[in-house]
Amino acid sequence: MQDGLENLDESLADLAPEQWRQRMAALAEQHGMYQSLGDRHFATFIDQDNTLLVTFETVQCIHNLSDQAQPLGFDLIKNLGWSHLCVISDGDTWFRDNRVYGFFDQLIDDGFFEEFDRVVFYGAGPCGYAAAAFSVAAPGATVLAIQPQATLDPQMSEWDDRFVEMRLTSFTDRYGYAPDMLDAADHAFVIYDPREKLDAMHAALFNRSNVTRLRLPNMGDTLQTRLIEMDILYHVLSLAGSGKLTAHRFWQQYRARRTNMTYLRRMVARLEDQDRPFLCALLCRNVAERLRAPRFRRRYKRLERRAEAGEFSMPPKL
Repeated sequence: MQDGLENLDESLADLAPEQWRQRMAALAEQHGMYQSLGDRHFATFIDQDNTLLVTFETVQCIHNLSDQAQPLGFDLIKNLGWSHLCVISDGDTWFRDNRVYGFFDQLIDDGFFEEFDRVVFYGAGPCGYAAAAFSVAAPGATVLAIQPQATLDPQMSEWDDRFVEMRLTSFTDRYGYAPDMLDAADHAFVIYDPREKLDAMHAALFNRSNVTRLRLPNMGDTLQTRLIEMDILYHVLSLAGSGKLTAHRFWQQYRARRTNMTYLRRMVARLEDQDRPFLCALLCRNVAERLRAPRFRRRYKRLERRAEAGEFSMPPKL
C-alpha cells in the first residue's frame, strides 16, 4: 500500500448513509478533494500520481460489491499509486444532472485532466454510460465501459423498456449521446454479453473506429460482478492505465472464465436447452476433471446413463 493511504483500508460498512457520506468526504479531503454535487451526487478525488482513474459508481453498488463499503477504485489506487476521481450517485441516475455537468465543465476550465499523463474512465451499466459520456472532458483518455447504454432518449432507444422511469430525462443536451462523446478518446472498450439482447443493441450503437467491442457470451447481465469474481477487472484496468490494454490482452485475462462456476453453469444450461447432450457431456467431464464440482460430476453420470440407454453416443475418453 502507498504511504499515507493506510486509513483508506478502514471499513465503512457499518455506517448509516449520512455518516458514510461524511466519512467519504473526510477521507477525500485528507488526500485530495471532496465536492458535493447536490442531493444525489458527489465526487471524491485522491491525489497521488500522474495516472488518473475516473470511476462512476452508485452508493448501492459500492455497498454490494465491497465488504468495506469503499469505491472499487480505492483498492486499485492503493496498490498502484494512481490518482482517483470517483463520481458517485445515489441510485441509477445516469449522472444526468446540471450539477454534474458543471463539475466537469469546471474541471475542463481548470485544466484538471491535463495534469495527468494517462486518464482512464470506467463504469458499468448506467455508470458505463457516464464513463463514455463524460470522457469527452479528457481528450486522449482510455474508456472501459461494461454494458453501457448509448442513450435512453426514447427517439433513439424506445426498444429498451427496462428504464421507462428515465423517459422524461433529457439525453440530448450536454454530455448526452455516449457514442458521440467517445470521439475524443484514444480508445474505448465496450464489454457486453451478445446474448443479452438489449445490452447488445446498445453496444451496436458504439460503432466507432476507436471502439473495440468485447463480446462475452453466456456471461449474463451482471458482467462487472463476474469480472470481479474472476479477479480480472483490476488487471484489465491496470492494463488500461499503463496503455497496454488490447483485445488480445483482455482475452488472455478472460481465460479465467474456465473456473467461474456461474459461467460454467450457464453454459451447461444453454447446451441442455439446445438438447446437445454430447457437448454437455464434454463440458461436464472437463469441469469435473479440473475442479471440485460435484454437480457437474453428477450431471455427467446422468448423461452416461442416457448414453447407455442408447439416446446418444458419449464422447470418447482420451
